[in-house]
Amino acid sequence: MRVGIVILPEHRWWAAEPLWRMVEEYGFDHAWTYDHLGWKSLVDKPWFDAVPTLSAAATVTERIKLGTLVASPNFRHPVHFAREITALDDVSDGRFMLGTGTGGNGFDTTVLGQQELTAQQRVDRFGEFVELLDTILTQDSTTYDGHYYAANQARRAPGCVQTPRVPFVVAANDRRTMHTAARYGNGWVTNGRAVDTMDVWWRSVRELSDQFSEILIEAGRVPARAPRYLSVDAAPEYSMSSVEHFRDVVGRAREIGFTDVLAHWPRAEAPYKGQESVVEAIADEVLPELHT
Repeated sequence: MRVGIVILPEHRWWAAEPLWRMVEEYGFDHAWTYDHLGWKSLVDKPWFDAVPTLSAAATVTERIKLGTLVASPNFRHPVHFAREITALDDVSDGRFMLGTGTGGNGFDTTVLGQQELTAQQRVDRFGEFVELLDTILTQDSTTYDGHYYAANQARRAPGCVQTPRVPFVVAANDRRTMHTAARYGNGWVTNGRAVDTMDVWWRSVRELSDQFSEILIEAGRVPARAPRYLSVDAAPEYSMSSVEHFRDVVGRAREIGFTDVLAHWPRAEAPYKGQESVVEAIADEVLPELHT
Protein backbone atom coordinates (compact mmCIF):
# COMPACT_ATOMS: atom_id res chain seq x y z
CA MET A 1 0.00 0.00 0.00
CA ARG A 2 1.32 3.42 -1.00
CA VAL A 3 0.17 6.73 0.48
CA GLY A 4 0.03 10.09 -1.25
CA ILE A 5 -0.68 13.62 -0.06
CA VAL A 6 -2.58 16.37 -1.87
CA ILE A 7 -1.35 19.92 -1.23
CA LEU A 8 -3.82 22.51 -2.44
CA PRO A 9 -2.16 25.20 -4.62
CA GLU A 10 -3.25 28.00 -2.29
CA HIS A 11 0.01 29.16 -0.72
CA ARG A 12 2.67 31.52 -1.96
CA TRP A 13 5.77 29.50 -2.71
CA TRP A 14 7.69 30.59 0.39
CA ALA A 15 4.93 28.89 2.42
CA ALA A 16 4.27 25.97 0.06
CA GLU A 17 7.87 24.84 -0.41
CA PRO A 18 8.32 23.45 3.14
CA LEU A 19 5.15 21.38 2.74
CA TRP A 20 6.40 19.64 -0.40
CA ARG A 21 9.75 18.99 1.27
CA MET A 22 8.05 17.56 4.35
CA VAL A 23 5.88 15.18 2.32
CA GLU A 24 9.05 13.61 0.95
CA GLU A 25 10.95 13.72 4.24
CA TYR A 26 8.04 12.04 6.05
CA GLY A 27 8.20 9.10 3.65
CA PHE A 28 5.02 9.51 1.61
CA ASP A 29 5.11 7.90 -1.82
CA HIS A 30 3.59 10.60 -4.00
CA ALA A 31 2.33 14.18 -3.80
CA TRP A 32 -0.39 15.88 -5.83
CA THR A 33 -2.08 19.21 -6.34
CA TYR A 34 -5.43 20.26 -7.76
CA ASP A 35 -5.65 21.47 -11.35
CA HIS A 36 -8.39 24.10 -11.31
CA LEU A 37 -8.80 27.80 -12.05
CA GLY A 38 -10.76 28.07 -8.81
CA TRP A 39 -12.32 25.49 -6.56
CA LYS A 40 -15.62 25.32 -4.67
CA SER A 41 -15.65 27.21 -1.35
CA LEU A 42 -12.10 28.48 -1.97
CA VAL A 43 -12.90 30.19 -5.25
CA ASP A 44 -12.39 33.66 -3.72
CA LYS A 45 -9.22 32.62 -1.90
CA PRO A 46 -5.62 32.66 -3.22
CA TRP A 47 -5.04 29.98 -5.86
CA PHE A 48 -2.11 29.08 -8.11
CA ASP A 49 -1.72 27.01 -11.28
CA ALA A 50 -0.82 23.33 -11.03
CA VAL A 51 1.90 23.20 -13.71
CA PRO A 52 4.33 25.78 -12.26
CA THR A 53 3.51 24.54 -8.76
CA LEU A 54 4.54 20.98 -9.66
CA SER A 55 7.58 22.26 -11.56
CA ALA A 56 8.72 24.08 -8.44
CA ALA A 57 7.96 21.05 -6.28
CA ALA A 58 10.10 18.92 -8.57
CA THR A 59 13.12 21.12 -7.87
CA VAL A 60 12.86 20.74 -4.07
CA THR A 61 12.18 16.98 -4.00
CA GLU A 62 14.15 14.00 -5.26
CA ARG A 63 12.19 10.79 -4.74
CA ILE A 64 8.42 11.19 -4.59
CA LYS A 65 6.16 10.98 -7.61
CA LEU A 66 4.28 14.19 -8.44
CA GLY A 67 0.88 14.52 -10.08
CA THR A 68 -2.23 16.48 -10.97
CA LEU A 69 -5.47 15.53 -9.20
CA VAL A 70 -6.96 15.90 -11.71
CA ALA A 71 -6.30 17.73 -14.97
CA SER A 72 -9.39 18.06 -17.12
CA PRO A 73 -10.44 19.28 -20.58
CA ASN A 74 -12.27 22.25 -19.04
CA PHE A 75 -9.44 24.66 -19.80
CA ARG A 76 -6.66 22.57 -21.32
CA HIS A 77 -6.03 21.62 -24.95
CA PRO A 78 -4.10 18.39 -25.54
CA VAL A 79 -1.60 19.95 -27.97
CA HIS A 80 -0.37 22.58 -25.53
CA PHE A 81 -0.87 20.42 -22.45
CA ALA A 82 1.32 17.71 -23.98
CA ARG A 83 4.17 20.23 -24.02
CA GLU A 84 3.58 21.05 -20.35
CA ILE A 85 3.44 17.35 -19.44
CA THR A 86 6.70 16.73 -21.29
CA ALA A 87 8.34 19.61 -19.43
CA LEU A 88 7.05 18.42 -16.05
CA ASP A 89 8.38 14.94 -16.67
CA ASP A 90 11.74 16.39 -17.67
CA VAL A 91 12.07 18.76 -14.72
CA SER A 92 11.10 15.99 -12.30
CA ASP A 93 13.43 13.49 -14.01
CA GLY A 94 10.64 11.05 -14.75
CA ARG A 95 8.57 11.44 -11.58
CA PHE A 96 5.43 13.01 -13.03
CA MET A 97 2.06 11.22 -13.14
CA LEU A 98 -0.89 12.67 -15.04
CA GLY A 99 -4.05 12.43 -13.00
CA THR A 100 -6.88 13.29 -15.37
CA GLY A 101 -10.67 13.34 -15.37
CA THR A 102 -13.70 14.61 -17.25
CA GLY A 103 -14.11 17.92 -15.41
CA GLY A 104 -17.36 19.21 -14.03
CA ASN A 105 -19.66 22.14 -14.73
CA GLY A 106 -18.25 24.43 -12.06
CA PHE A 107 -16.13 27.56 -11.95
CA ASP A 108 -13.54 26.18 -14.39
CA THR A 109 -16.19 26.38 -17.10
CA THR A 110 -18.12 29.50 -16.17
CA VAL A 111 -15.03 31.69 -15.69
CA LEU A 112 -14.15 31.19 -19.36
CA GLY A 113 -17.64 32.06 -20.50
CA GLN A 114 -18.14 28.65 -22.07
CA GLN A 115 -21.46 26.95 -22.55
CA GLU A 116 -21.84 24.18 -19.98
CA LEU A 117 -21.84 20.67 -21.38
CA THR A 118 -24.09 17.81 -20.40
CA ALA A 119 -22.61 14.84 -18.55
CA GLN A 120 -22.68 12.83 -21.80
CA GLN A 121 -20.87 15.58 -23.69
CA ARG A 122 -18.20 15.84 -21.00
CA VAL A 123 -17.55 12.12 -21.23
CA ASP A 124 -17.33 12.32 -25.04
CA ARG A 125 -14.92 15.25 -24.82
CA PHE A 126 -12.81 13.44 -22.23
CA GLY A 127 -12.46 10.41 -24.49
CA GLU A 128 -11.01 12.64 -27.22
CA PHE A 129 -8.83 14.50 -24.70
CA VAL A 130 -7.15 11.33 -23.41
CA GLU A 131 -6.87 9.73 -26.85
CA LEU A 132 -5.19 12.81 -28.35
CA LEU A 133 -2.85 13.27 -25.38
CA ASP A 134 -1.80 9.63 -25.61
CA THR A 135 -1.20 9.92 -29.35
CA ILE A 136 0.84 13.13 -29.15
CA LEU A 137 3.00 11.78 -26.32
CA THR A 138 3.75 8.50 -28.11
CA GLN A 139 4.04 9.47 -31.79
CA ASP A 140 6.53 11.79 -33.47
CA SER A 141 3.85 13.75 -35.32
CA THR A 142 0.09 13.79 -34.79
CA THR A 143 -2.73 15.04 -36.98
CA TYR A 144 -6.19 14.62 -35.49
CA ASP A 145 -9.68 15.80 -36.38
CA GLY A 146 -12.26 15.18 -33.67
CA HIS A 147 -15.49 16.79 -32.57
CA TYR A 148 -13.93 18.67 -29.65
CA TYR A 149 -10.23 18.75 -30.56
CA ALA A 150 -8.00 18.95 -33.59
CA ALA A 151 -4.26 18.84 -34.14
CA ASN A 152 -2.17 19.53 -37.22
CA GLN A 153 1.22 17.81 -37.16
CA ALA A 154 1.68 18.25 -33.41
CA ARG A 155 5.23 17.24 -32.50
CA ARG A 156 6.37 15.03 -29.64
CA ALA A 157 10.09 15.84 -29.52
CA PRO A 158 11.91 15.41 -27.22
CA GLY A 159 9.32 13.06 -25.71
CA CYS A 160 8.83 12.12 -22.07
CA VAL A 161 11.60 10.87 -19.83
CA GLN A 162 9.35 7.93 -18.95
CA THR A 163 8.61 5.61 -21.84
CA PRO A 164 6.47 5.28 -23.78
CA ARG A 165 4.98 8.29 -21.94
CA VAL A 166 4.11 9.51 -18.45
CA PRO A 167 1.63 7.30 -16.55
CA PHE A 168 -2.03 8.26 -16.87
CA VAL A 169 -4.04 7.89 -13.65
CA VAL A 170 -7.61 8.19 -14.90
CA ALA A 171 -10.48 9.29 -12.65
CA ALA A 172 -13.62 7.33 -13.45
CA ASN A 173 -16.89 6.74 -11.60
CA ASP A 174 -19.04 5.48 -14.49
CA ARG A 175 -18.77 2.72 -17.06
CA ARG A 176 -17.76 4.86 -20.05
CA THR A 177 -14.93 6.66 -18.29
CA MET A 178 -13.89 3.35 -16.72
CA HIS A 179 -13.49 2.01 -20.24
CA THR A 180 -11.22 4.98 -20.96
CA ALA A 181 -9.26 4.17 -17.80
CA ALA A 182 -8.98 0.52 -18.82
CA ARG A 183 -7.73 1.41 -22.29
CA TYR A 184 -5.33 4.28 -21.57
CA GLY A 185 -4.81 4.29 -17.82
CA ASN A 186 -1.73 3.16 -15.94
CA GLY A 187 -3.89 3.56 -12.86
CA TRP A 188 -7.49 4.26 -11.87
CA VAL A 189 -8.59 6.80 -9.26
CA THR A 190 -11.99 7.17 -7.64
CA ASN A 191 -13.49 9.24 -4.84
CA GLY A 192 -16.50 7.00 -4.31
CA ARG A 193 -20.03 8.40 -4.29
CA ALA A 194 -21.22 11.60 -2.62
CA VAL A 195 -23.04 10.20 0.43
CA ASP A 196 -23.59 11.13 4.07
CA THR A 197 -22.22 8.22 6.08
CA MET A 198 -18.92 6.33 6.12
CA ASP A 199 -20.53 2.91 5.80
CA VAL A 200 -22.47 3.91 2.70
CA TRP A 201 -19.37 5.55 1.24
CA TRP A 202 -17.27 2.42 1.70
CA ARG A 203 -20.04 0.37 0.11
CA SER A 204 -19.99 2.67 -2.92
CA VAL A 205 -16.20 2.37 -3.16
CA ARG A 206 -16.40 -1.43 -3.18
CA GLU A 207 -19.13 -1.38 -5.83
CA LEU A 208 -17.08 0.92 -8.06
CA SER A 209 -13.98 -1.21 -7.58
CA ASP A 210 -15.89 -4.36 -8.53
CA GLN A 211 -17.30 -2.63 -11.59
CA PHE A 212 -13.84 -1.52 -12.68
CA SER A 213 -12.56 -5.10 -12.32
CA GLU A 214 -15.30 -6.27 -14.66
CA ILE A 215 -14.35 -3.65 -17.23
CA LEU A 216 -10.66 -4.54 -16.99
CA ILE A 217 -11.53 -8.17 -17.73
CA GLU A 218 -13.62 -7.06 -20.72
CA ALA A 219 -10.58 -5.12 -21.95
CA GLY A 220 -8.35 -8.17 -21.61
CA ARG A 221 -6.45 -6.83 -18.59
CA VAL A 222 -5.72 -8.55 -15.28
CA PRO A 223 -7.52 -6.65 -12.49
CA ALA A 224 -4.90 -7.50 -9.86
CA ARG A 225 -2.20 -5.82 -11.94
CA ALA A 226 -3.95 -2.45 -12.32
CA PRO A 227 -2.96 0.19 -9.73
CA ARG A 228 -6.00 1.64 -7.94
CA TYR A 229 -5.98 4.99 -6.19
CA LEU A 230 -8.63 6.00 -3.64
CA SER A 231 -9.15 9.66 -2.73
CA VAL A 232 -10.10 8.97 0.86
CA ASP A 233 -11.04 12.53 1.81
CA ALA A 234 -14.07 12.41 -0.45
CA ALA A 235 -15.56 10.41 2.41
CA PRO A 236 -17.75 12.16 5.01
CA GLU A 237 -14.90 12.10 7.57
CA TYR A 238 -11.43 13.57 7.03
CA SER A 239 -8.92 10.72 6.84
CA MET A 240 -6.24 12.42 8.94
CA SER A 241 -8.52 13.40 11.79
CA SER A 242 -6.51 10.94 13.92
CA VAL A 243 -3.85 8.29 13.56
CA GLU A 244 -6.33 5.58 14.45
CA HIS A 245 -8.85 6.70 11.85
CA PHE A 246 -6.19 6.92 9.16
CA ARG A 247 -4.95 3.43 9.95
CA ASP A 248 -8.53 2.14 9.67
CA VAL A 249 -9.07 3.94 6.34
CA VAL A 250 -5.90 2.51 4.86
CA GLY A 251 -6.77 -0.97 6.09
CA ARG A 252 -10.25 -0.89 4.57
CA ALA A 253 -8.92 0.45 1.26
CA ARG A 254 -6.35 -2.35 1.12
CA GLU A 255 -9.00 -4.99 1.84
CA ILE A 256 -11.03 -3.78 -1.15
CA GLY A 257 -7.96 -4.02 -3.39
CA PHE A 258 -6.63 -0.48 -3.61
CA THR A 259 -2.90 -0.11 -4.05
CA ASP A 260 -2.75 3.60 -3.18
CA VAL A 261 -4.64 6.08 -1.01
CA LEU A 262 -4.64 9.85 -1.42
CA ALA A 263 -5.14 12.10 1.62
CA HIS A 264 -4.97 15.89 1.94
CA TRP A 265 -2.50 17.99 3.85
CA PRO A 266 -4.44 19.43 6.79
CA ARG A 267 -5.68 23.00 6.70
CA ALA A 268 -6.54 25.43 9.48
CA GLU A 269 -10.18 25.41 8.38
CA ALA A 270 -12.55 23.33 6.30
CA PRO A 271 -12.20 21.60 3.96
CA TYR A 272 -9.64 19.14 5.33
CA LYS A 273 -9.41 20.82 8.71
CA GLY A 274 -6.81 19.08 10.83
CA GLN A 275 -3.48 19.20 12.64
CA GLU A 276 -0.03 18.80 11.11
CA SER A 277 1.00 16.91 14.23
CA VAL A 278 -1.29 14.08 13.11
CA VAL A 279 0.55 13.89 9.77
CA GLU A 280 3.83 13.62 11.63
CA ALA A 281 2.44 10.86 13.84
CA ILE A 282 1.12 8.99 10.79
CA ALA A 283 4.57 9.24 9.22
CA ASP A 284 6.15 7.84 12.38
CA GLU A 285 3.63 5.12 13.21
CA VAL A 286 1.68 4.09 10.09
CA LEU A 287 3.92 4.55 7.06
CA PRO A 288 6.68 2.24 8.34
CA GLU A 289 4.06 -0.51 8.78
CA LEU A 290 2.93 -0.07 5.18
CA HIS A 291 6.45 -0.11 3.76
CA THR A 292 7.51 -3.36 5.42
